[in-house]
Amino acid sequence: MNSIFRIGMGAILLGSLIFAVAGASSAPAITGTWSVEPGRSANDGMVDLEMRRRSGHSSWSSGETVPVSALVGLDPGVLRGGNAPVHFEVRRDAGIFRFEGSVRNGEGAGHFSFEPDAGYVAELEKMGYGSLDGDRLFSLAVHDVNRTFLRDLFSLGFARIALDDAIAFRIHGATVEYVRALQGLGYRSATPNQIVAFRIHGATPEYVKALSDMGMAGIAPDDLVAMRIHGVRPEFVKVFRDLGYPALAPSDLVALRIHGATEDFVRHLADLGYGRIPADDLVAMRIHGVSPDFIRELRSLGYPHVPVDDLVAMRIHHVTADFIRRVEARRSTKPTPDELVEMRIHGEVD
Repeated sequence: MNSIFRIGMGAILLGSLIFAVAGASSAPAITGTWSVEPGRSANDGMVDLEMRRRSGHSSWSSGETVPVSALVGLDPGVLRGGNAPVHFEVRRDAGIFRFEGSVRNGEGAGHFSFEPDAGYVAELEKMGYGSLDGDRLFSLAVHDVNRTFLRDLFSLGFARIALDDAIAFRIHGATVEYVRALQGLGYRSATPNQIVAFRIHGATPEYVKALSDMGMAGIAPDDLVAMRIHGVRPEFVKVFRDLGYPALAPSDLVALRIHGATEDFVRHLADLGYGRIPADDLVAMRIHGVSPDFIRELRSLGYPHVPVDDLVAMRIHHVTADFIRRVEARRSTKPTPDELVEMRIHGEVD
């Protein structure tokens, strides 16, 4: 998105200012203050522009580094030094931002006003969007939700998309190309909220295609987002396939990532005779601390291959190597894992 202002959702102040089309009385103008200064490199043609508004006890601000050419009417030479009054505009489909103020030693400040575009309002009314107030039009202009963008979304199946959703698309960079690519990968029914979540968490078309090429096409949107949040990359999927897990569900992959069931952990278990155990068991072992070292310790005490359920139970109930030694010192026969757990539960030794 080429919008020169990006702000978080919910930052737009929704008030009682009403923009009236021709024939009705005009609402108070939307105004605020601005500041500008050279970007990081004074010679790269970029500037840092910030806009601010205040209404009652609420305030709003937005800033971004933009090309000076986006500030129509501002002489770039003014920003290279000296003092001068300035007037410039930022033009959007929804309206025009007009700036006036002064520049001193390359930094400027002043006031701005926003004038909605009556043609934009009229066309959006024809598209089904009526009663657009001044703040809503201001937001649409800030994020450059233009008529072409809305028409393109219509063509992709988002008939009369909610303007809040269209703004969210612009804020998070859900371009028409991005949406089209997702639809081509099977996500034609994805909702605006799901598409925004994809963008926020990095579910790119490339990521989706890589999973699809591995036979994981059509992953549910919520599962896809969860996989991205928890770092389930295609490489992670491949590692587990190479370890003998060819068809893990997204929820299994997420659980393995959350609980740290790494490649090394699984390989060490396999070396100890616990190969290809179910994903749920791997997760349970990680949750309860059934480590390879714990298994080796049990082996040294004469428990060569304790079933996974028993290993987990022993860890849950704190059946330690020291506890086992104390039990064996009082008994003539070796207790089973179940007996050790029962003794721990009932405090028969301690």
